[in-house]
Amino acid sequence: MERYLSFDLHVLTARLDRAADRILRAEHGVSYSRFLALTFVGAFGASTQRALADRLGVTEPSVSRMTAVLAADGLLDVQPDPRGGRSRRLLLTDKGKQLVAAAREGLEERLAVVVAESGVPYDEYAQHTARLLATFERLEILK
Repeated sequence: MERYLSFDLHVLTARLDRAADRILRAEHGVSYSRFLALTFVGAFGASTQRALADRLGVTEPSVSRMTAVLAADGLLDVQPDPRGGRSRRLLLTDKGKQLVAAAREGLEERLAVVVAESGVPYDEYAQHTARLLATFERLEILK
């Protein structure tokens, strides 16, 4: 059977996403999509609902609903933007920071086991993945 890297990457990503969702729901009571939202707010500067929607590739109403749930769970602080308008500022609460740190560590440990079992050196795989992501961003071929 002929292999296609684009297909293999899709399948790998889908499997990783499903596994992460199962783990996060069982161990932390949060879905992978909500974990990603918290991670983008905490680590990657998605400080408004609009910025978070862009990062997640979803609509602002969808993010508004998600952030309301995360705020109700005590993981996210949602405040009106001091500059006015309808914009909302997003910050992780201490509880949100703790969840992101613990969940990230657990997911990373499990991925390291999978990578090691495959015989691929973890550091090399991480470097190649980072190079692919950077090149993708730079070239915008598949956007």
